[in-house]
Formats: sequence, structure tokens, C-alpha cells
Amino acid sequence: MDETDVAPDPAAGDAVGAAADPHYMYKPSMLGAPWEFALRREGLEWRYGRHSGLVRYDRIERVRMAYRPVTLQSHRFVTEIWSRDAPKISIASTSWRSLVEQERLDAAYRAFVGELHRRLAAAGTRARFSSGMPLAVYGLGVAVFAALTGVMIVLAGRAALAGDWAGAALVAGFLALFGWQVGNFFRRNRPRRYRPEALPEAVLPHVRP
Repeated sequence: MDETDVAPDPAAGDAVGAAADPHYMYKPSMLGAPWEFALRREGLEWRYGRHSGLVRYDRIERVRMAYRPVTLQSHRFVTEIWSRDAPKISIASTSWRSLVEQERLDAAYRAFVGELHRRLAAAGTRARFSSGMPLAVYGLGVAVFAALTGVMIVLAGRAALAGDWAGAALVAGFLALFGWQVGNFFRRNRPRRYRPEALPEAVLPHVRP
């Protein structure tokens, strides 16, 4: 889907994404069906292939926002929604366009997720809002990252002491790239709670004014 943020024909009746309501659509895979969403007065309407439903705002129990890069798109964000009335819903900030390309939907994603949170707050939601990774997973990941960083520093030091400056430079360069990418991942995904009126910028795409 190229036109992921364009409303479908209003003549489509009650189809998800009707022009009267905020809507969003993305393709999670090249060959699969798109996820379609619309913010109705009473709740979040969703459709995925032949499956569809509506989750009332006051029935949403948990929301998590996170930074989730993938191989072909390093700038990707996801909002996950849990409710007793529907399967887990994932809203991603990128959409597949071709076999080798994903399209960034930064502005449309940020606007839709922001409006969803505003409606949840207006409905007096009791949902739990969190961002980043689960605490246990985050702690384990940081420990592994620190251990690998320590090993590479030792290897670079030994290479330098042995006079292998090329090897030391190679390890140092890899360490710098590895540290920047993985460090950014953990920085954005630090576990925290937030209020629906104050979305965490670390797990939102930046949109230029």
C-alpha cells in the first residue's frame, strides 16, 4: 500500500478508515493483508484481512510504545494494545512497499497514536501505559551488551599492545558502530511508565514542523 494515510472512498459505508474518523493503515509484510484502524466515537476499530472488531476505549487494559528497528528499516516504532475484547493489536510506523523497501509513516503514525491517547484520556481510561522493553528483558539485554563491549575493548587493547594497529583499529571501529546502534536501542527502550497526556518522545518518530 503506497497511500497508507489516505482515506478510502466515503461511499464504502462503515469500512474501517471512513473519512469522518481518524484512520491509519500499514502493511506488516509484503504478501500479507494490511492492518487498518479507525478511531470511532466509542472505540478503536480494527481490521486485518477477514478479521475485524472494535475495542471500546474503556476496555483497553494496557498500552506499550517501543522502538523496534528491523533489518530494512532502522527507524521503526510500534504501539501495542491489549484488551479482553480483542487479540493484541500492533500499530507500526512503517509499511512494506516492495520486496526490498519499507515506507516510513512518521507523521501519520505520530498523529494517529497521539489522537488515540487523547481519546483514551477523555474516556477516563484505567489502562496501564508503559514504554520500552519489559524490565527483566531490558536488564538482561544491558548485561549482555556490557559484557560484549568489555570483550571488544580487551581485544582492541591486546591488538594494540601486540603492535597490530590495523586489527586494533578494526575492532575499535566495530565497537564504535556496535555501541552507537545498540546503545541507541537501549536508550530509547528504557522501561518507564507514562501518562496518556504526555507521550514519551524516545519512542516516537520525530517529525519536522
